[in-house]
Amino acid sequence: MERPVPGGLREEERVLVSEQSWRPCPEARRRLRGCLERVKRQLFRVGEDWYFLFVLGVLMATISFVMDLLVSRLYQAHRWLYQEVGDILVLKYLSWTMYPTALAAFSTGFSQSITPYSGGSGIPELKTILTGVVLEDYLAIQNFGAKAVGLTCTLACGSTVFLGKVGPFVHLSAMAAVYLGKMRTSVTRQYENKFKQNEMLVAAQAVGVATVFGAPISGVLFSIEVMSSHFAVRDYWRGFFAATCGAFMFRLLAVFNSEQETIAAVFKSDLKIDFPFDLLETFFFVILGAVCGLVGCAYLFCQRRLLAAVKENRLTAKLLATDKPVYTVLVVLLLASVTFPPGLGQLMASRLTMKEYLTSLFDNRTWGALLPNASSLADPPGVDPGGLWQEWCHPSATIFGTLAFFLLMKFWMLILATTLPLPAGYFMPIFIYGAVIGRLLGETVALLFPRGLRSEGDPRPVIPGGYALAGAAAFSGSVTHTISTALLVCEVTGHLGHVLPVVLAVLVANAIAQKHQPSFYDGTIIVKKLPYLPPIRSRHMASYQVVVEEFMERRLVALAKGGGFEEVLVALDASADAEYPVVESAGSPTLVGTVSRAQLVTFLQSHKHPQAPPEEKLATTGTLGDNCTIEPIMLQLSPWTSLHQAHHLFELLKLQRIFVTRFGELVGAVSRVELRRAIEELANPK
Repeated sequence: MERPVPGGLREEERVLVSEQSWRPCPEARRRLRGCLERVKRQLFRVGEDWYFLFVLGVLMATISFVMDLLVSRLYQAHRWLYQEVGDILVLKYLSWTMYPTALAAFSTGFSQSITPYSGGSGIPELKTILTGVVLEDYLAIQNFGAKAVGLTCTLACGSTVFLGKVGPFVHLSAMAAVYLGKMRTSVTRQYENKFKQNEMLVAAQAVGVATVFGAPISGVLFSIEVMSSHFAVRDYWRGFFAATCGAFMFRLLAVFNSEQETIAAVFKSDLKIDFPFDLLETFFFVILGAVCGLVGCAYLFCQRRLLAAVKENRLTAKLLATDKPVYTVLVVLLLASVTFPPGLGQLMASRLTMKEYLTSLFDNRTWGALLPNASSLADPPGVDPGGLWQEWCHPSATIFGTLAFFLLMKFWMLILATTLPLPAGYFMPIFIYGAVIGRLLGETVALLFPRGLRSEGDPRPVIPGGYALAGAAAFSGSVTHTISTALLVCEVTGHLGHVLPVVLAVLVANAIAQKHQPSFYDGTIIVKKLPYLPPIRSRHMASYQVVVEEFMERRLVALAKGGGFEEVLVALDASADAEYPVVESAGSPTLVGTVSRAQLVTFLQSHKHPQAPPEEKLATTGTLGDNCTIEPIMLQLSPWTSLHQAHHLFELLKLQRIFVTRFGELVGAVSRVELRRAIEELANPK
């Protein structure tokens, strides 16, 4: 029996009253709460999306800048260590190889020990999520720290491993967007549905690209091309606003850090604008686009085959399953040994950083003309940005030899690096690789036509840097199946003089690559066997003649509207579907609607089994139609609906399953499994 207390109140009641009464100034607190509510209403009158998109852009820009700062310090430490060991070859080799190997091993071990979702790029998984598929815990905020720390260590390996940050940073932006969305629901006290979450994810993709390159316009367009098969125009302003805030903040921090005097392009070039290219050079830009398209096809084919082979091989599969850091150490040690400067690395300009690679390749000068006047070929890089091109020079090889050797070696090294189980991006490496292809072709054209393509009039020399721009855009565009890379190179360099030949080269490269190979991200989805709906590549008339009746699932577990306990129990035992179709009756299969599995389980719990003991106090009568909420069917397919129409509906509405009716009667269903099988077997035959 509870002990009474003075005043007629129980002890718990007295404690509750005292907790409420001792707080000072209740009237002032009430007015303050009211004032804060009015301020919140005024701030959110223009829409709370503006504030959260601004926070997303500024937050990711700050993280990107701090990450670049840390990577720069770590790389400078590696360069200092390599120079301080002296001329002892063994020590130089150990300092060159062990430093990136240790960083890569830590990146793999740290990130994988926290979450298995931190490895790789992240874009294939995000692309799958945006189609309506739920990947559990992939966007959880707990993965943010693991991905950020692992990516920093990966980037600090420099050009030894030759990996970038675009893909992982898009993943980081998506995780931040989801977390900010949850914060918004707590502030506005509104329920966050899937549409709101997708809107924030679309903006996050643009922010991820914009805060890496400082390019808001191409960041939005690139994210749309890579991620979305269909794009809602209402999300356009969200992406542009968040990307602009992120890019502006990213470049503003560089000014605050005294890296630049004002906001400028990330890879500022000095290409000539008064006469960027001759009209006859358009032919060579078309050739460049064709070369990039063919090399891109070879790269995509080999990368997908190697990724599948690594997963199927017994030794590598065992290492990737149990000892990921060991696999990383072996691969990085091989890559670092190949790029060792006194060895083969001296023919690949291996001492340059990723940014220095692009800065040197976009050089306005013609290296073939500068080579006879070069005074020193051994100056360390980073001292004089104008002398970075000398890293491509070697006494025993020409400029053409070093560029060609770089392309040959980096082709398989890039492919091998994509198998590493650490946070890494793959866009920047192919961007640089394409720039080298363009530079090689540009130097060749400049050698063949030293005064330009026109013999009469003033000499108009060829600018190889313009070909490097076109090559970077064309090759990266062919690998990712995007056109916006043409605008990206213009934004990151601040140069618009070559925009038309660059677009032409990108279009030619895409025409070849899209005809023969899936994109880099689609290929990764295929190898990882993610539940993604493949595109229909075939445009022949035969593919339009494939109808739903040929591939739909005919064996369905349906419930009659008047069904009882036993019918529901049999249906739940026969199938594990999330929802079940409901028909009018067993003799009349007219589709009425759907009922969820949770509703059916509740129905069973509230009704008594016919063979149960009579003392159980549960409802003994009742039908499915009386006790369960039947959701109406808003969309149905006809058996004569074409495969192209069904595919379009699944992509546009992000459907998981849709029922097929003939004159209102249920005859089958189509899910993503049947649709994917139909596309692979009927529309995209091997």
